[in-house]
Amino acid sequence: MAGRTLTRADLSEVVYRQIGLSRTEAAAFVEIVLKEITDCIERGEAVKLSSFGSFVVRKKGQRIGRNPKTGTEVPISPRRVMVFKPSAILKQRINMGPGGNADGEAHGP
Repeated sequence: MAGRTLTRADLSEVVYRQIGLSRTEAAAFVEIVLKEITDCIERGEAVKLSSFGSFVVRKKGQRIGRNPKTGTEVPISPRRVMVFKPSAILKQRINMGPGGNADGEAHGP
């Protein structure tokens, strides 16, 4: 399943075309939004984007892992991880696929 990657430049271009800001303003707008999301996540706050999903920071406690080569037990330090939980609407859209069909394939003439 190869696909293209959406970049900051792509987002800026969409803002430029759809909203009518200059390219410089559109790029600044995208940066401001992404920085705010990043800052909230760094502080451990959840970020919920309606109809898209939520970014949640979870704490993982210390645990014992194993070195796969040697089998030696190694302690893994406690840490925070970010988890993305898609909304029900996004899950439904993903499963419908780009052609609007449940199998994700475009059908028709």
